[in-house]
Amino acid sequence: MFIISHHYRITSLWIAALLVSVSSFAPPIRPPRVFTLNQDIQSTQTLFLFNFGNTKTRGKANIPASTSDRDVQAISAIKSAIQKPRNPKLPLIECEFPALGALNKLGDGSLRSALEAEDANVTFLKKVVGGVASVPFMGPKVTIVLSSAASNSLMKKVQSVKGANLVSLRDRTPTARRGEVCVFLTPSSQKDYQTARTLAKEGCPTVILNGFAKDRQSIPESATMAYFLKPLTYNSQVAGFLVRSYPSLWTVLDAQTKQVLGCFTDEEILVTNTNTPDLRESGRLVQKSVDERAIRARGE
Repeated sequence: MFIISHHYRITSLWIAALLVSVSSFAPPIRPPRVFTLNQDIQSTQTLFLFNFGNTKTRGKANIPASTSDRDVQAISAIKSAIQKPRNPKLPLIECEFPALGALNKLGDGSLRSALEAEDANVTFLKKVVGGVASVPFMGPKVTIVLSSAASNSLMKKVQSVKGANLVSLRDRTPTARRGEVCVFLTPSSQKDYQTARTLAKEGCPTVILNGFAKDRQSIPESATMAYFLKPLTYNSQVAGFLVRSYPSLWTVLDAQTKQVLGCFTDEEILVTNTNTPDLRESGRLVQKSVDERAIRARGE
């Protein structure tokens, strides 16, 4: 019998929270820019993030066709946010998406799935480091920051990342340096988020990758959500996505037609005083499109 560590129990709780479609501290819903769609959606028994074929839309926000496509989108958005954050006085940047393509694994609570998610986050971290410091000796220096709660196995995996310094908050607190970018991998404690906020306030571009165990104080509303990908489920299947690829708007897309259902600004979608989107209206747009298609199909 396996005894799962405290770290992995926290990881499992966070992963399960990613699948929740409604924020518990949501603001009043503001009407989005609404579009129409006209194609049928097909059912599927297993939830997968990347099984929707060609996903190009007319707008800037697209449903990624693969993990590689997602990573390209996310790194481009992160670089845009580093160059021009929403608030130049607080270059605090977030990137959030399901680490695993098989969404059913995200909430199963198993140690194996937790390790797979950890591996996926480290793989993405390597790409981020390479993308941010793309020009040897000329690009910004990158410092990876690990939570004081990070496991020894995660520490060993991150030590293999080339082209970056590594700091564990168990040992010391990083200091802001000119020409440096700090990247926090899966922070989980208030100390982690406080350190990230402090670095950003001191002028150091600070990127948070797939942070969890967040509350209202973790990330301020003046931060920049560079990349956000959230599958929206209806009738136990992925029916749509909420995508944010900075500097584009928050965009709700239909999973099958790839059509835009609605768009939101930061002011319209973010929960008050946080950097977290309210998912209620996005979920309703997806539900409405599926229901309308079903009604049309019955009438044909």
